[in-house]
Amino acid sequence: MPKSSAIILSFILLSTFSFGICHFLPAQDRSPSAPSISQQGRQYRIQHAVTILKELDRLLSIPNVASDLTNIKRNADMLKEMLERRGIRTQLLQLENAPPAVFGELLSPGALRTVALYAHYDGQPVDPSLWKSNPWKPVLRDRPLEKGGHEISLDSLNSPLEGEWRLYARSASDDKAPIMALLAALDALRAGNIPLSVNLKLFFEGEEEAGSPNLAGLFEKYKDLLRADAWLLCDGPVHQSRRMQLYFGARGITELELTVYGPSRGLHSGHYGNWAPNPISLLADLLSSMRDGEGKIRIPHFLDDVRPLTDSEHRALLEIPAVEGQLRNDLGLAWNEGGQEALAERILHPAINFRGIQSGHVGDKTTNSIPSEAIASIDFRLVPDQTPDRVRSLVEEHIRREGFFIVHETPTTETRRAHPKVIKLAWGPGYPAARTSMDLPLSRALIRVVEQSTGEPVVKMPSLGGSVPMYLFIEQLKTPVIGFPIVNHDNNQHASDENLRLQNLWDGIEVFASVLALLGKVWP
Repeated sequence: MPKSSAIILSFILLSTFSFGICHFLPAQDRSPSAPSISQQGRQYRIQHAVTILKELDRLLSIPNVASDLTNIKRNADMLKEMLERRGIRTQLLQLENAPPAVFGELLSPGALRTVALYAHYDGQPVDPSLWKSNPWKPVLRDRPLEKGGHEISLDSLNSPLEGEWRLYARSASDDKAPIMALLAALDALRAGNIPLSVNLKLFFEGEEEAGSPNLAGLFEKYKDLLRADAWLLCDGPVHQSRRMQLYFGARGITELELTVYGPSRGLHSGHYGNWAPNPISLLADLLSSMRDGEGKIRIPHFLDDVRPLTDSEHRALLEIPAVEGQLRNDLGLAWNEGGQEALAERILHPAINFRGIQSGHVGDKTTNSIPSEAIASIDFRLVPDQTPDRVRSLVEEHIRREGFFIVHETPTTETRRAHPKVIKLAWGPGYPAARTSMDLPLSRALIRVVEQSTGEPVVKMPSLGGSVPMYLFIEQLKTPVIGFPIVNHDNNQHASDENLRLQNLWDGIEVFASVLALLGKVWP
């Protein structure tokens, strides 16, 4: 072969080999890393901490009980303005006589995935007499109230703000803080010229604390608008270890109020005691027949429909930090139900909770009498694959076996005379549990980004202990859903003196920024 021909052939072979290497090797990704995006979020929130906190203060100052439609509308209007000010296309999603849901959409050129984020802007009702301060006037304190926290004037603030400070107000944690963290994360990305890796949809509900009675209707009416590849629910707290957690499911719920009847009027306990049936005693016996002192459910077949955990869920449980000893100490408990089983395992079981009993009087109002009736309020926490209808059927069968005649309206005198033990059952609304697989590409990608952002393993909870209607996202929108909370676990959620630890807000801004900027890049 002539020397010139050999040189040409060698060049062709080398070029072909080089093209093959370049074709199969991944291209260098010069986009920002999770730590650098977290750093951008950190720098932004340090510089703008006062502005962020004051915007949250204005949102928290509007009462937000779902039944207060006037103020709920004010909340929705303010959220709409907050989104539009950031260039997010926004609209209010309406159903007749229901609080509006606030919807926002932000498209990112070249993004192949769409992620929708859920939070709720309504809050639990309040009893102001139980609060140390006005629940609708946010108060900043330099430490928790139980540790003697002193008030800090919001008007006197200068950055940086201490992470251990607490902001007290209804919905400070549940759920207005995640909304504020998300919007601040978008501000931080924009300030750093960092594009979103996904198209973003926002959905802020206005009646979650009232049981989300219209959520299914909203999903049906606006299902095309709400179409996404994944939903992230920004409701609930981080793990009790203060580590960031993701939850892949939530327990379902159904509620029951039971009224047991005794004599038609209160009777002297000396004259009629041990003769006239005592409704408190009847009710106590019935309740103890449903669960024992360790929380074990005694209702036959109640556990038949429980779905076994997967291998991934079992492994995740083994990795969850132990917090039981510290929790017992913090809560003044000498023991816990379930023996040695960890809290994370206990909340994967169905549960019966006795949340209230009412009958007769105590304290200085005590009378030596047999009351006419006794009432108990119960919630049943459900796990996959239990359903409210099946649970209601099993509970009523059990109550009948205990000798009760069941009515669903207040019984007449004739009914009470005709049956030895009469009970009225009033079932409340309910919905089933749901759980997303930890093995989905989405699940693995989200875990990866959060861990890269925080620099530590994320707590992977197979299910949240509380009840969130995750089943609607899976069944109605046909979309996987994962819980992505940011607020502190010791926030007095649903109780008086609800609060937000500022460091949780700051951490939320950073991790939201990382997820929005990177999830679309690592999601296969």
